[in-house]
Amino acid sequence: MSLKTSRIPQKSIRILGTGYHVPEKVLTNQDLENMGLDTSNEWIVQRTGIRERRVADKNEATSQLAHKASLMALGQAGIGAKDLDLIVVATVTPDTCCPSAGNWLEAALGADNAVSFDVTAACSGFIYALNVASQYLLAGTAKFVLVAAAEVMTRTVNWKDRSTCILWGDGAGAVVLALGESGPEILSSALHSDGKNGSDLLLPGGGSRTTPISHESVDKGLHYLDLINADQSFRVAVRCFMQVISDAAAGQGLTSQALDWIIPHQANLRMFQYISKALNIPMERFYITIDRFGNISSASCAVALAEAAQRGCLKAGQLVCLPVFGGGLTWGSALIRW
Repeated sequence: MSLKTSRIPQKSIRILGTGYHVPEKVLTNQDLENMGLDTSNEWIVQRTGIRERRVADKNEATSQLAHKASLMALGQAGIGAKDLDLIVVATVTPDTCCPSAGNWLEAALGADNAVSFDVTAACSGFIYALNVASQYLLAGTAKFVLVAAAEVMTRTVNWKDRSTCILWGDGAGAVVLALGESGPEILSSALHSDGKNGSDLLLPGGGSRTTPISHESVDKGLHYLDLINADQSFRVAVRCFMQVISDAAAGQGLTSQALDWIIPHQANLRMFQYISKALNIPMERFYITIDRFGNISSASCAVALAEAAQRGCLKAGQLVCLPVFGGGLTWGSALIRW
């Protein structure tokens, strides 16, 4: 299944502000080795590009990470929380199953006039949330929308499984959107899904299939995130990344080589090196954070975008493509003219 949102003349969706937050605690590859994990810094770097990741404090929840990122985005946008009409949070690690992370964030911000809810699309969540927010703006039912993507992925992993625990980190990114005539413009967004292969990235615990929690479900490791058939997932992800990058450019009558920046979901550095060669896009145009933050699921693309913006890497008029791929299976992209 595929869905697209293209720019409508006179109704231009703009990014008014960006923000991000990552926890202070750094967990390095050497730290993992010191924990007794059968791995090494060299092994992890060669296979993933990750050197370290951030870990939330034990008392810190997903909405709290999103809160800090959102305050930065609101400050840059020059509006207050009470100006928001809608809050959409992308996450697979909400504070609670009920209320949603969006509800918790709304309360923390004091966004009394906003409606809030979550979008669940695994690592593709930020682009899904952007697409959802766009519909409300284009329909005229919201004036200011906050989109946040936040995860505490380190609480979903088995720290004895080196194939998965090395990958994940925690953090949050956010953007404020509105219709306008100036500022970074979302030119298009596209969503895709393939539900029949959803079990390739599986977290059974907490869902209706594995509730209530039992000694049996814990002993079976059903509350850990499980990456099944990693090699096949790698190949599928590469193909989907290349598809959405090419499609985003083609939608503007351009080739992939015309894109100034690729800010992808931070899945795997080797993956992006392959895509760089295949699409003939210099690796220097890929904005990479995976070496410092690991894979933050839905938040990784949002964090990378906000960091690139805050550092002044994105210049006016540049074309910025945000391709994503995640469990579900889900994938998609957004194209922004900065």
